[in-house]
Amino acid sequence: MDVDSQPIMEETILVGDDLMMGPPSPVIPQEITSHVLKGVELCDGILRNLFLCLQINDIEPFSYTFFYSCYVWCLVLQAELESFKMEYENARLKCNAADERANILASKVIGLEDKVTKFQW
Repeated sequence: MDVDSQPIMEETILVGDDLMMGPPSPVIPQEITSHVLKGVELCDGILRNLFLCLQINDIEPFSYTFFYSCYVWCLVLQAELESFKMEYENARLKCNAADERANILASKVIGLEDKVTKFQW
């Protein structure tokens, strides 16, 4: 088998729009779209700043695997933050419901005290 008879594989470097080619992104459910986009925006900004810092200071860039790992880590942290926010919101709602119930009970107690006072006279 002659090596020269084999088709030549062209080496290409993917840049810009070429990187956007490939399988489509998964569909994000409508109810979480805004949270996902906020997280992506935050993570993209952080990684963009890191890359620019490396480029400006002539530091040899890390591999794309490193950047992807940073991006995934950032998304995980963003998801944890959203989880904590949701837990806090649920606790706040429960606290508000308890305060509301306490106000209702307090008004009932005041009403009963008024009735007791009327019967004593």
